[in-house]
Amino acid sequence: MLTDRQGNALPGATTDTAALYNRAVDAFNIYRGDPVTPLDQAIEAAPGFTMARLARAYLFALATEPDAAKAASADVAIARTARLNDREASHVAVLDRLLAGEWTAAGIALDHHNMRYPHDLLALQTGHLTDFYRANARDLRDRIARVLPKWSPDMPAYSIVLGLYAFGLEETGAYARAEDTGRQALDLQPLDCWAHHAVAHVMEMQGRAEDGIGWMTAREPYWSGDDNLFKAHNWWHLALCHLDLGQTHEALALYDGPIRQDRSAVALDIVDASALLWRLALAGQDVGNRWQELANAWDQHADGRLYPFNDWHAVMAYLGAGRDDRVEQILAALRGNGNPTEMAAWARTTGLPLVEGFVAFWRGDYATATERLHAARFIANHFGGSHAQRDIIDWTLTEAALRGGYRDLAEGLANERLALKPHSPINRSFLSRASAPAMDERRIA
Repeated sequence: MLTDRQGNALPGATTDTAALYNRAVDAFNIYRGDPVTPLDQAIEAAPGFTMARLARAYLFALATEPDAAKAASADVAIARTARLNDREASHVAVLDRLLAGEWTAAGIALDHHNMRYPHDLLALQTGHLTDFYRANARDLRDRIARVLPKWSPDMPAYSIVLGLYAFGLEETGAYARAEDTGRQALDLQPLDCWAHHAVAHVMEMQGRAEDGIGWMTAREPYWSGDDNLFKAHNWWHLALCHLDLGQTHEALALYDGPIRQDRSAVALDIVDASALLWRLALAGQDVGNRWQELANAWDQHADGRLYPFNDWHAVMAYLGAGRDDRVEQILAALRGNGNPTEMAAWARTTGLPLVEGFVAFWRGDYATATERLHAARFIANHFGGSHAQRDIIDWTLTEAALRGGYRDLAEGLANERLALKPHSPINRSFLSRASAPAMDERRIA
């Protein structure tokens, strides 16, 4: 029987369609090239090649886009009618949970799958992304740690596993090991965008903005190609370095250039765009009518039901664009989502207070903003994103405290941020503003 590059059986594949499958997984591994078209071709040529269909379902399910989720469900329904081996049946069970909005259940199912099939790289990377989408830092690290001893440097795609591990180490605060592991991965595969971004995250979390700019600039040819599906996020990381140095014009130029010039409608790309424009606005940069284009891009994805992390970022754009009708629609959807799923619980308990806090901030209600965001920041790692992405909550909270005149809170938050990044000009500015004599002091009841 034919196998993938790590030796996992591929029932129903032909020599040609197995090659197409391997090409798709390779593209997925490094986020470079088109992983979907080879799977389309493989399925058309060999309709009984179930793993090709399941791989495509994973790609669609992980897009966190409503239309893509429907396509994933269609693939799973067809796969379920086939005669499945144990590994394929395990994948179907994972996808059922994922598409039902039960991300933790899917992640736990993949915990067991990964230990049973430690060389199933598609499942390992999918599990890692599931951990990322539910912000489970421990499993980002330990999912890889559990199987890493079963891999060796002579195995195909060993570098990819190292890159995954590097990000898990970074999200759990093991910065030195994370950077070393990420650099090892890149020595083996310089095009590995995930490993590259893991090292960028280390520099962001340590406040090494100058190092970050140097790292991103020197290695730009490896991560900025036209066929790179992760390039917008890595440009976003470079923009964060400039923002941390107070270089708002440079960050805005990156937004207008490589981050947004192609007008991508991919949810992951417009999340970064929303987050960057919001940070620029917080820093006092006039972003003009850029919000309008971004808000339009969100219309096809933000529904208040599928993935609240996206809805929260969509609201940033809708607020900037003055589209209060869409803000209220999302608020209503988040408040009314009574489905008994984990995703619905995320919407009510985390997505809603974040959206309410950001709406209050934008409308100048700093009392409500500080109340909502101070509570929400402690639960926000229940859903979505990295520490670097969720820092926008603390930045907005600190700005709300400053603008609202809540001196004690503003000074405490500034001290908190400086303890982690003592050389950050933005954090020093927060403390300076909080300590300014002219600041009217208010207290939160």
